[in-house]
Amino acid sequence: MGTSAVNDRFLRACRRQPVDRVPVWFMRQAGRYDPEYRAIRQSYTLLDICREPELCARVTRMPVDQLGVDAAILFSDIMVPIGAMGMPFSLQENVGPVMERPLRSEEDVEGLRLFHPEEALPYVLETIRHLATTLPVPLIGFAGGPFTLASYMVEGGPSRDYARTKAMMLARPDLWHRLMDKLARAMAGYLRAQIQAGCAAVQIFDSWVGSLSVHTFRAHVKPHIQQLMAEIADLGAPIIYFGVQTGELLADFAEAGATVVGVDWRTPLDRARKRVGASVALQGNLDPVSLFAPPEALRREVETVLQLGCQSPGYIFNLGHGVKPTTDLAQLQRVVEWVHGFDPIPSVGSATKEELA
Repeated sequence: MGTSAVNDRFLRACRRQPVDRVPVWFMRQAGRYDPEYRAIRQSYTLLDICREPELCARVTRMPVDQLGVDAAILFSDIMVPIGAMGMPFSLQENVGPVMERPLRSEEDVEGLRLFHPEEALPYVLETIRHLATTLPVPLIGFAGGPFTLASYMVEGGPSRDYARTKAMMLARPDLWHRLMDKLARAMAGYLRAQIQAGCAAVQIFDSWVGSLSVHTFRAHVKPHIQQLMAEIADLGAPIIYFGVQTGELLADFAEAGATVVGVDWRTPLDRARKRVGASVALQGNLDPVSLFAPPEALRREVETVLQLGCQSPGYIFNLGHGVKPTTDLAQLQRVVEWVHGFDPIPSVGSATKEELA
């Protein structure tokens, strides 16, 4: 792993080390809110961008230059490696991933193939190698969480209740665990390759795992998350784990091996801290809809989040989910300015220049 990053406050916060100011980045920070990105999308689909390393690197970097965030996240989609596993899909506007043929049988699961990222997804790693030597901030790689990926594969696309997924989980636990084992191993290999190419940290987006009860999560998903994170832990890159509506699962994410636990806007950060303990960092958790409020109201929301997040070491400011497409870019710029101007309580995470030297 290598990076040219000179701004390391994001990585220091991931490791609960002193920082000179609160680090900030945004999920979906490269996206349709940005006029420059919208212009690019006039000529390229999202997957086209992912397959063009030079263009993908440009899009990944845009929020760093325009917003002043403390980390970049690779521009890609969680479904990219699913195609490499032998399940064709399309990304449909205003819908999301749609599988060409949903996964429903034992034969379908057996047919999934583990892949070598260097051979199957060389453009992803080429993009990372370029960015790792040119970015002034750390690069975050990512993959989808096993449950979320399985839900798209089994349902055939987005779902409100994940009925087919849960039915497989409960009626055929043997088949379910084989599917989850394959996904965990595939995503571990994919994330290892990203870290080895130059990503300084990785995030696992298990967006829809909050649809499960605590006992179902522990029985049918948690072992595979532990497996995934254990298979990349030796590389030393911080691992962020995030899902929405997961307030009751935060302690489990920490126990499973996350370095940083992502929190959505529904759970106050002081409550999240009590649940996960002091051994992991927290990331979050401004409601993305707050960005549509007038600046003075938005600032109050930002400061409330900061006051709760900065009560203990190891805090990264982010949204509680992704940036919405109609967000005003100027609002994101304001948030970065306010976060960087916030003075955390010295005893719980800020640092002098001497301490950082």
